[in-house]
Amino acid sequence: MTEARPKSPPVLASLMIVIGALCTIFGLALMAGLGADWHPLLATDGAGIVMLVSGIALAGSGAFPLVFARLAAGDDTQ
Repeated sequence: MTEARPKSPPVLASLMIVIGALCTIFGLALMAGLGADWHPLLATDGAGIVMLVSGIALAGSGAFPLVFARLAAGDDTQ
């Protein structure tokens, strides 16, 4: 019996990578000092680095299912 393989990449993994990129951009903006006008908590020293690290973690977590899907698609052994 053959196992059905998905033909499209996992949507949630791609969404996590996009959200991670947005968090990273937002973190860089906060580190540049743009968050001081938005909210007092965004003006603190650690707010930018927290968003930057969160963005990198989200993108890394989203990359795992994409890598596994690519490895499964290339696996021809039965």
